[in-house]
Amino acid sequence: MTRPARPVRLAPLDLLGLGLMGLRTRPAQAILSALGIAVGIATMVVVTGIPASSQADLLDKLTALGTNTLQATAVPNQDPPVRLPESALGMVRRIGPITAASAVGNTHTLVRRNDRTDPDDGSGLTVLASQLDLLPTINARIRYGEWLNPATAAFPTVVLGSVAATRLGIADLPAGQAAPQVMIADRRFTVIGVLAATPLSPDIDRSVLIGWAAARTELRFDGHPTVLYVQCEEPQIEAVRSVLAETIYPERPGQVLVTRPSDALAAKRATESSLSVLFLALAAVALIVGGIGVANTMVVSVLERRSEIGLRRALGATRGQIRGQFLTESVVLAAIGGLAGTGLGLLATIGYATWQQWPIVVPTGSAAAGVGGAVVIGVIAGVYPCVRAARLTPTQALATV
Repeated sequence: MTRPARPVRLAPLDLLGLGLMGLRTRPAQAILSALGIAVGIATMVVVTGIPASSQADLLDKLTALGTNTLQATAVPNQDPPVRLPESALGMVRRIGPITAASAVGNTHTLVRRNDRTDPDDGSGLTVLASQLDLLPTINARIRYGEWLNPATAAFPTVVLGSVAATRLGIADLPAGQAAPQVMIADRRFTVIGVLAATPLSPDIDRSVLIGWAAARTELRFDGHPTVLYVQCEEPQIEAVRSVLAETIYPERPGQVLVTRPSDALAAKRATESSLSVLFLALAAVALIVGGIGVANTMVVSVLERRSEIGLRRALGATRGQIRGQFLTESVVLAAIGGLAGTGLGLLATIGYATWQQWPIVVPTGSAAAGVGGAVVIGVIAGVYPCVRAARLTPTQALATV
């Protein structure tokens, strides 16, 4: 008994060839439809990539404002005055989320420009003993000269805050000239550096900083820190703040005053959690418009190629093969538009971010979603045309010839 012939299943490469053939025979329609998809995908990439780069730049600026920085001091106006333990800095550095910690200590001495000025006039400046890692901890930088190092910190040398330098009449430190000197407790100290303004720590601007070791030997500094500066992992800042007082002064934590996180932290978190809903909506609209363009192209293609469909059906092509041909054509058309749009969107994002001098944030998620979304649109837009084409009988299709 003869078995009925089974329809031949088209190989994937043959199916792809049929889909590309339909695009090659109508290049103008294919280009315009792919362009609609490309515009939608490029819009989605741009409206997510450019805000992401802008957001990264804003977050960098907010981070520079000390969003991960805390300060701890003794509660003021106590009788007798509260002194933080000498071991406080070492204990603080043992807290896991802390990335940097430093300290300064008030030497309770006056600074003068020279020995001819009033010995009781300190110009409103504070002489502080400083740890060597103070600058990176408070995000400060040197404007002139250099910072203290292990060698100079043991000798009578000082670094001036920006306001202190102005009040002492030291504008800069010209190279090749003798370094200026100031008087502290009737001893001469050589100025080796001047700090730039430190908006996060205005007290440092009005201070004269000397090495911890030199403060002990030259000014009889007792070694007790006055202010501790702490940087920690930003998500853990509240947790660190809650244990900082007990860590600094376990016996009397109520005598330690810890600053609350900067208002810039709240602004940064609000920025991170905000979404460009309007931009995403515009991108979605552009994608829908592109999908309608693909669907329209495929419907017109079915109407224009009725004779081709009828001929293929007459030669033995099944409805499944016809569906596969037109669905493949729709998906390929959308994929080409998706890839082109993703490339254009990435180039536009990189170019604009470079022009604005922002960090370049490549929206890989949006790029992948764009290509994937284009394929999905191709499938959805091609369903009706491919089903309609498959329903045509050979006699109906050839009747138009």
